[in-house]
Amino acid sequence: MNKKDLYRPNVAMIVVTNNYPAKKEIFLAQRNDLRDVWQFPQGGIDDGEEVKEALFRELEEEIGTNDVEIICEYPEWISYDFPSKIAKNMKPYIGQKQKYFLVKLNKNAKINIKTKYPEFSDYKFVGVEDILNLSANFKKDVYTRVINYFNNEGLF
Repeated sequence: MNKKDLYRPNVAMIVVTNNYPAKKEIFLAQRNDLRDVWQFPQGGIDDGEEVKEALFRELEEEIGTNDVEIICEYPEWISYDFPSKIAKNMKPYIGQKQKYFLVKLNKNAKINIKTKYPEFSDYKFVGVEDILNLSANFKKDVYTRVINYFNNEGLF
């Protein structure tokens, strides 16, 4: 297995409310397995699954709705390594390579984190300036790159 195969393919979504772009309120969810860790919805891409298929499936599985509009796609894959306490449960992977999307909730979309296999215990909408203060240290570099890109594109 070469090094690039050690990174699990993953899709991640920055979800904004249906008030976007007038209000830039961004969804963050608190993981139920790691204390005080807030993150964007994300999940693995299954073998043979297209990235956008995974995006809609993961949103439904994690936040109970896939009633969104894709606004923008980050142009590259971004990789990060798992911290050692997470890596031991993710074998054979040492990290994830992620494709990021900015998505807007449609007007009648209803979030429900009490899904069949809940990953989150809470959620809130925050301003872009609050994201890095709430996110896990090992994701801050990735989040910074993606946020800066969308900001430079005039989306935040």
